[in-house]
Amino acid sequence: MRDQHPAPGSPARRLSTRETAELLGVKPETVYAYVSRGQLSSRREPGGRASTFDAGEVEALARRNRREAAGSPGSGGDLSVRTRITLIDEDRYFFRGVDATELAARHSYEEVAEWLWTGRMTRGVTFTAPPATVAVARRAVDALPEHTSTTDRLRVATIAAAAEDPLRFDLSEESVLGAARVLIPTLVAALPGRRRRGHDDGPLAHRLWDRLTGIEPGDAALRFLDTALALLVDHDLAASTLAVRVAASARAHAYAAVSAGLGVLEGPLHGASSGLAHRMLLDVLDQGSAATVIADELRAGRRIPGLGHRLYQGEDPRARVLFALLEEVPHAEPALLAARDIVATTARHTPLHANVDLALAVFTASCGMPASAGETVFAVGRTAGWIAHALEEYGERPLRMRPSGHYVGPKPPQPLPE
Repeated sequence: MRDQHPAPGSPARRLSTRETAELLGVKPETVYAYVSRGQLSSRREPGGRASTFDAGEVEALARRNRREAAGSPGSGGDLSVRTRITLIDEDRYFFRGVDATELAARHSYEEVAEWLWTGRMTRGVTFTAPPATVAVARRAVDALPEHTSTTDRLRVATIAAAAEDPLRFDLSEESVLGAARVLIPTLVAALPGRRRRGHDDGPLAHRLWDRLTGIEPGDAALRFLDTALALLVDHDLAASTLAVRVAASARAHAYAAVSAGLGVLEGPLHGASSGLAHRMLLDVLDQGSAATVIADELRAGRRIPGLGHRLYQGEDPRARVLFALLEEVPHAEPALLAARDIVATTARHTPLHANVDLALAVFTASCGMPASAGETVFAVGRTAGWIAHALEEYGERPLRMRPSGHYVGPKPPQPLPE
């Protein structure tokens, strides 16, 4: 058996890449990802070409990974995940260190997605899908009942696209990003709505517009939609993103990881919140005042949708950008006034800022879109962020997303039930 601990005064033992990967429980290429992040240092021995690693440093990283996977004692199951994707700090948020609102103001959704994935700005990029993949996804979605929710349609389209991709089990960065650039436009193309000739290879926001409403878009409305997609690309470890990382930790392929995110997104406290705000806005517009509508919501024991955010003490920066853009969108003024009435009415007792869900609701209500349209925008936009997190998780130790259960049931052994 080899000595893992060198004698005092002897040089520290060096591990090969293969030995390091085995000790960490990762692939050899992941070892170099640790090096690029500054979590490990490597060295080439004189006369050798292969990299070697300090055994003590590797063992320390392995211990940190094990602690992260198990959770610290008394943590109540809290899980902290190292990430280089998104930082939320003091009512601002950043994509790879760059202000996300400035990125969304200056770049298209596709450009922001590429930045999130690679850390490189690829100007003028657009996402297109092979006709065969789109055809398979459309057939699957068209076979669903008419009352099927948008999120269910997107989930089915994701499964269909996965079935069409024989390389889906290749978890390399190149393969995963190739799948992402096909999946996102496939999701849009598979949704019911107008499918106008010549609109299948332009900016994604233009194609998505045709799936959300039959109204002809103006420049201001299209700019709002593209900016909203870019702003919603990622928001740190939201519930759906955590689900994606759990799936990726088990080495589920990218399509399966996105499907996990879509499953969580449908909850009323996550992606569906904008639909609730949309319906509330319509009620306020119908009644001419927010007071009665707010009272009815509170009487029913429901929280007021579209207000406040647990990560921001002040204004949601996404809402700030989008409300400014709404000022330029034709026919948005009535819904904007209704939203301001909602904020002012609730502020009498609980001062809460409008969040991104209320901004989406103003947009969807003003543009003749269904209540589910905001959820659709959210899901399509966030898919790029889910891919970024899945990629990051593929570089970590497998199955590290495994918190320990705290059993509180009857003390065993109990007698067998009669």
